[in-house]
Amino acid sequence: MSKMKITLLGTGTSQGVPVIACGCVVCSSENPKDKRLRCSVLLTFDDKNYVIDTGPDFRQQMLRAEVQSLEAVIYTHEHKDHIAGMDDVRAFNFKQKRDMEVYCNAEVETALKREFYYVFNDNPYPGIPKVNINPIANKAFQIDDVLFTPIQVMHYKMPVFGFRIGDFTYITDAKTVAPEEREKLKGTKVLIVNALRKEEHISHFNLEQALTFIEEIGPEKAYLTHISHLMGKHDEVEKLLPANVRIANDGMEIILDRT
Repeated sequence: MSKMKITLLGTGTSQGVPVIACGCVVCSSENPKDKRLRCSVLLTFDDKNYVIDTGPDFRQQMLRAEVQSLEAVIYTHEHKDHIAGMDDVRAFNFKQKRDMEVYCNAEVETALKREFYYVFNDNPYPGIPKVNINPIANKAFQIDDVLFTPIQVMHYKMPVFGFRIGDFTYITDAKTVAPEEREKLKGTKVLIVNALRKEEHISHFNLEQALTFIEEIGPEKAYLTHISHLMGKHDEVEKLLPANVRIANDGMEIILDRT
């Protein structure tokens, strides 16, 4: 049976950790697990790689993970901390000699065309990224032989896509999840979900809400991502978690049998 490898490229919130000019105990921690780039995940099936979100740290993440090829980019939503690194797909354009396949909804497409207007000009400048946008909606779609099932969550008033791939589900920037979307998660064995901090937040699960959500879904393993410096130190937060839940860290790898 083939395997799916999940690599956490970044597990931090929009400012990352440490935060610029912050001297709190988390931002000044020397523990590498307290250093968090912006949220992104790499999915590897045999020799094929797929990335969910290209945040501001995309270049650094690709170099650190030694990614040599990339089949496609899939976007959760249009916020800058999830799209800002799209320009750097051009390195793969040059190496692979093809356009990068991008999968996103209409709102993300609008944001990409606004933020990276030069990519979509009628007479593009030489050397810019080349992308092919594949529109997606809240229904399953396939890339190569990999089936992605969107899970629509609400980031305050903004719809955001999580994705289920086989026994794995990835959700970031969620505050509420409708009952019909929760149904799509039934049977998930590994769940990665956002937990911003311990205190209440208007557009993200806090720690208590994330743990309640995990308990309802009932995965074998769950990992917390999109962590801010206000959550506390990695090792101290882990002591507060149930046995099947861990706080994710940058570079963490999870291997699953592919179903």
